[in-house]
Amino acid sequence: MNLPNKLTLSRFGLTVAFLVVMFSQMPFHQTIALALFVAAGISDFLDGQIARRRKLITNFGILMDPLADKIMVCSAFIALVELGAAHESVVRFAAWMAVVIVARELAITGLRLLAASKNVVLAAEGYGKHKTVSQIVAVIAIFIANIIARNEWGSVGQAIFGWPISSHSWAWWVAEIFKWVAVVLTFISGALYLWKNRALYLDDM
Repeated sequence: MNLPNKLTLSRFGLTVAFLVVMFSQMPFHQTIALALFVAAGISDFLDGQIARRRKLITNFGILMDPLADKIMVCSAFIALVELGAAHESVVRFAAWMAVVIVARELAITGLRLLAASKNVVLAAEGYGKHKTVSQIVAVIAIFIANIIARNEWGSVGQAIFGWPISSHSWAWWVAEIFKWVAVVLTFISGALYLWKNRALYLDDM
């Protein structure tokens, strides 16, 4: 098994570890969960870069890499829905937002399976990549804002991320902005992808 495929498989393991830690009661569980998610995000970046640079693209990677990405991102957003609202500064991720993200990923996966059944290869689009980056940034920003709100990083964290802007920390505002950017980009990228490839599912209606 080549290195990019090993990194892809590691992302599955990191996602499972992320969820286990996220719903545990261990000390600093959100910080550990954040570190695991960042590690998964880095593996996502590295496996694609290495596969293209070394020409190690395989059928396994073509199938599993996007699947690992979708499971990682969808798991994170569903987990964020579960975050409690005990602190008024906690960035809330609404259930309907998670539904938009999960529905988009399922729809595009279904479209690609349909295309494969017709021997058509659907290339990744640029806005899809921007969508993935926005999702990962949103998850990281929300985690940091929630960690700061719960003072998990103490005075150091407050000094870096906690200075206030209009009753909330600047980290809270950044998380709120990227949360909406991720949801909007996810919806738009999915709609555009479905429309561009509409011939695949409309021709035989």
